[in-house]
Amino acid sequence: MFRLEELIEAIFTKVPPVYLIVGSTILFLFMGTLAFIVRTKAAKKPISPKRIILPPLFMSSGALMFLFKEFRVPPLQVLEAATVGMIFSVILIKTTNFERKDGDIYVKRSKAFLFILLGLLVLRLVAKLILSNSIDVGELGGMFWILAFGMIVPWRIGMLIKYKKIKKEEGIHE
Repeated sequence: MFRLEELIEAIFTKVPPVYLIVGSTILFLFMGTLAFIVRTKAAKKPISPKRIILPPLFMSSGALMFLFKEFRVPPLQVLEAATVGMIFSVILIKTTNFERKDGDIYVKRSKAFLFILLGLLVLRLVAKLILSNSIDVGELGGMFWILAFGMIVPWRIGMLIKYKKIKKEEGIHE
């Protein structure tokens, strides 16, 4: 029986790195577009603590990649990626606001969001292309997952704080 670990090792040893970089870049652009579409549709529905907390919980399953040696990241690079993610989260925290409509709380549409998302996507793509010359593709994938997780967790915590503040101001408790 073929094990997953053997499959991953075979991919990383037999497929030329340039194909892995191009393939992951195409997948990344697709996922970025999908994130924008999902975010646009989500803005049409009322926000709740559950809708704020669930995305980082779902994303946390991606940490399973670190079970495989190809994705493991040295401690200093973990710190670097997490720090960059937290810095990027400040932009998202500052630009994510809420508004009251029809007795519910919604994420306020921000024209800046598209530009921020595109900017982060382009910055990530450029960094990936530059770093792929000196860092293995799997390790780089792990670093970018850490960066993304380091960005989404503080952002969602900030959203939850803002949400609870609005609820508290209105004297509404959940």
